[in-house]
Formats: sequence, C-alpha cells, structure tokens
Amino acid sequence: MGTDTISEPMRKPHIESGTVELKFIGPGVKKDEAISALTQLGFVDISDSLDWRQCFPETDGEFLPGACLAGARYREGLTQQELSRATGIPQRHISEMERGKRPIGKEMAKRLAKALHVGYKVFL
Repeated sequence: MGTDTISEPMRKPHIESGTVELKFIGPGVKKDEAISALTQLGFVDISDSLDWRQCFPETDGEFLPGACLAGARYREGLTQQELSRATGIPQRHISEMERGKRPIGKEMAKRLAKALHVGYKVFL
C-alpha cells in the first residue's frame, strides 16, 4: 500500500434513502450464486467490511480527536513544531492533544482547523 492511498479519504458507496441491509442463512455452496443474483439487483456485498472501531481500537472515544489532529497534520505535511508556529499553540500542547492527554476546546479546534484546512468539528 503506497502513501498516496493513506491520504485519500475513504469513499462510502452511494446509498439511497430506503436502503436495507440483508442477512441470510443458507447452504454455503450457494453463497456465490446468491451474491451474484443480489449484485445484479443492485445490492452491494459488504461482508468483508470492518467497523472503524476494529481498525482503530485505541480510539475509545477519548483519543479520537487527537487521532484526527495527527492525521490532518500528517496530511498537510507539517511537524508539530511547524503547526505550533502556524497556530501559536505550544508544541508540547499539540503533542498532548494528539495523545489524548489534553482536551481540544472549541477555540483551540478553530485555530487548528484553520491551519490544517479542515472543519473544526473534527477535533471536538
């Protein structure tokens, strides 16, 4: 996996209103045939999808804003020191926010968001 794929946002399939999720139990030998038939009707096989919490177990809710901050900073190609200079926030505080040791308040989120070109709500 190249670094280009890391910085691209993940895209969810287009889901129209009135969409349903189906689960079936049946003979295993007919699984591929059933998937093929449902695919022809417009269904999407998501059986190999993972919940985001499985991919990021350290994000127990407390660490999530910090992970977003670290990710946005990485995407912009900034060090903590460079982000510190751009926002006036001490580098030590940025480090603590990324590790979930310091909360990110609304005003702080707005300063970070402006420097990182994202909406401030991702840090709250």
